[in-house]
Amino acid sequence: MTARFLQLSLVCLLALSGFVSAQAQDAGQPRDEKTWRHATSLIHEPKYGPDFPHYDYVNVDAPKGGTLNQVAIGTFDSLNPFIIRGTVAAGLGSIVNARGGIGYDSLMEPSEEEPSTSYALIAEAMSYPEDYSSATFRLNPKARWHDGEPITAEDVVWSFNTLKEINPQYNQYYHNVVKAEITGEREVTFTFDQKGNRELPNIMGDLVIVPKHWWTGTDKNGNKRDITQPTLEPPLSSGPYRIKSFIPGRSVVWERVPDYWGKDHPLRVGRYNFDEIRYEYFRDANAVWEAFTKGGIYDFRAENRAQRWAQSYDFPAVERGDVKKEEFQTTSGEPMQAYVLNTRRDKFADRRVRHALTLAFDFESLNKNLFFGLYSRTDSYFEGTELEETGLPEGQELEYLEKVRDKVPPEVFSEEFKLPVFDSREAMRDHLREAVKLLREAGWEQRDGGLFNKETGERFTIQFLGNDPNDEKIFSPYANTLRRLGIDTSIRIVDAAQYQALTDDFDYDVIAGVFGQSQSPGNEQREYWGSYAADQRGSRNAAGIKNEAVDELINDIVYASDRKSLVAATRALDRVLLWNYYMVPQWNLPKIWLAYWNKFGIPDKQPSYAGVDVYSWWIDPEKEKKLRMAE
Repeated sequence: MTARFLQLSLVCLLALSGFVSAQAQDAGQPRDEKTWRHATSLIHEPKYGPDFPHYDYVNVDAPKGGTLNQVAIGTFDSLNPFIIRGTVAAGLGSIVNARGGIGYDSLMEPSEEEPSTSYALIAEAMSYPEDYSSATFRLNPKARWHDGEPITAEDVVWSFNTLKEINPQYNQYYHNVVKAEITGEREVTFTFDQKGNRELPNIMGDLVIVPKHWWTGTDKNGNKRDITQPTLEPPLSSGPYRIKSFIPGRSVVWERVPDYWGKDHPLRVGRYNFDEIRYEYFRDANAVWEAFTKGGIYDFRAENRAQRWAQSYDFPAVERGDVKKEEFQTTSGEPMQAYVLNTRRDKFADRRVRHALTLAFDFESLNKNLFFGLYSRTDSYFEGTELEETGLPEGQELEYLEKVRDKVPPEVFSEEFKLPVFDSREAMRDHLREAVKLLREAGWEQRDGGLFNKETGERFTIQFLGNDPNDEKIFSPYANTLRRLGIDTSIRIVDAAQYQALTDDFDYDVIAGVFGQSQSPGNEQREYWGSYAADQRGSRNAAGIKNEAVDELINDIVYASDRKSLVAATRALDRVLLWNYYMVPQWNLPKIWLAYWNKFGIPDKQPSYAGVDVYSWWIDPEKEKKLRMAE
């Protein structure tokens, strides 16, 4: 519930200025020479110039030292974050744009302050031609692995080829990248299969680089390592931290690397100040809450339950001032958080059924009774941004939709999309009456207290799958309303490992999903909604969407020639996804609720885009001493 976006007017202004500036910069260079960039942005001119010393918000004099205590739920059995198999330990990235967590550096790193903007890290600069047919990265000669070996162009090429081969998420994310090759001293060029994909040069910077010499070598027992398999051998990495110790399934401790190659890099100055970052594992969210309130076992928690935020922070440590509550405003918009309907199941294949299920969700009562009225209804896949659809389609958005007119619901062109509002008993009756009508049209009839398929006689059942005991509070009100339609509903709560296995195999009826977006959508849309990803185990296409119109609109986004076209294509996609009712949208909150034990020094401001950067904090020895005395 913490994805964030800028306001429409500011985005439009910056998008225009950034596009013009980029073109002017390219125009000033001979066509046979590269224009090297220290940063890339898909929206505006980067805030910081080539010689910037550090982020503006950090404390450059922040002391190093102390331990940041954190928690994780469930267990882990692998230290290899680059494959689907196994449950990876906390601190390691497990998806493409996680950039390897705190252990691995990437070619470039997204800004904490700006949307869709990245600054050079392992790469000291990057370049791409006017037609966006390739991207070249020049490596920083200072970049080193933790064993002191330099990070080489060969490492970059091997990382790309290997990760794309072994991980379907990398394969989909870099679907249009057909070749990586060494093209000069400390230079690697990625070649694309089509021109005009403005996002590809930018997201190539997300590539995590892994050490070829380590993964193709042998362990201390002389056994050859295999990057395609889970492992409990701490891997060689390049980031600000490395694994110090761990107990499988119970804890993992990271230590700050004192001779880390990037410690004086502008992206690192004043950040990553903790000597250790320690993760303790707990069985479920309730145990985690107890660990925070009673034991102070971990230092901060991002709260995602309105009832708890409103009522439960009254324990003694809060009253003493030992635990602080803060709300951090964000500017990057909200994700689509929703009940995801698995359309791989025949019962959800009919759009009328999905529409009926959407009509049955009473957000207003849930928000009033459980959330203290603190949330807003989500009604877009690109909530709170200029990318969300509004009104009826017009202009360039309409042009995109006209190309797929025969493949989308007719309402796309004639009706403004609205979710049901349960603001009275009459409204509830009307919505449920319309839901019954749609179900009947789709071949389901109410009899004997249930809902049955007219042809097969099969009863309509829905099982909600969750991995947190608190999920039952989120599922139950909706499940109860569905029972009024004759649907036999149940709720199944499993542990984190089982949940991961079931969702990787798409073995569920309905789950609660969160789909974060950037302000410059692109290739990741294929992973979220594309037909190809629907059959890829472990993909993020949780709803199993296979829709030719969606695929075409995703391509329109990927190959949008400018910001205006990107916005129009994204609005068209948003509209088509909504009218197909693949998900039942839930709620959002445009701020971060954070509670923390009062042991930290915190910069006077935090980055407005990310909302909060805990890695810019540090341990205040006097505050920590005071806490210990109060125990």
